[in-house]
Amino acid sequence: MRLRNIPRADNTLKANALVIKSPEAQRGCWRHVFRNDNPLYIEIGMGKGQFLLNMAKTYPDINFVGIERYSSVLLRAVERMDTEEYQYLKNIRFVCMDARELEQVFAPGEVERIYLNFSDPWPKARHAKRRLTSVEFLSRYEKVLEKDGQVEFKTDNTPLFEFSLEQAEEAEWKLIAHTYDLHHNKEMNLGNIMTEYEEKFSAKGNAINKLIIKR
Repeated sequence: MRLRNIPRADNTLKANALVIKSPEAQRGCWRHVFRNDNPLYIEIGMGKGQFLLNMAKTYPDINFVGIERYSSVLLRAVERMDTEEYQYLKNIRFVCMDARELEQVFAPGEVERIYLNFSDPWPKARHAKRRLTSVEFLSRYEKVLEKDGQVEFKTDNTPLFEFSLEQAEEAEWKLIAHTYDLHHNKEMNLGNIMTEYEEKFSAKGNAINKLIIKR
């Protein structure tokens, strides 16, 4: 699906105080951004922000950074922050960047958890390295996660999920838990916060896959 460009997106994001304009300057200093020493969780490919905003609302003692590559998509999350439901949140920031730049934005051990939700499957074999659960990206996550940091991944794309399980094993990450049907797994679904895509896909009867891994 072709991404719709919104001309006002860049200027709107530049004017918003919650959007970090020079994220590289915060490397190793994210506690100063939030003015506390709370754990730092990030979501890569946050889309319109429903998941991360509700996470921030549910867990006020955790700091959240939403990463989105496309300004026109990130704009929707920023605009949602202006609604009555979320405008009081203090524990969330946004960054418009490519996930390949993680090491320039976060210092070793600075991140405690990484969320990947319904990431682009990049179905062609020649694009496998672009998948956010590939060995290449797992290597990037390892460099910013703390010692016991985790990656949580949800998708309705079973081939991508199986690829992700294989890549985690190849990269020698520890598989903590996984399921091919999250919403019927009582233990893993406990406290689950859904994304826009998750609501849409599950309403159509699609099973949601989830894995949790750590290095």
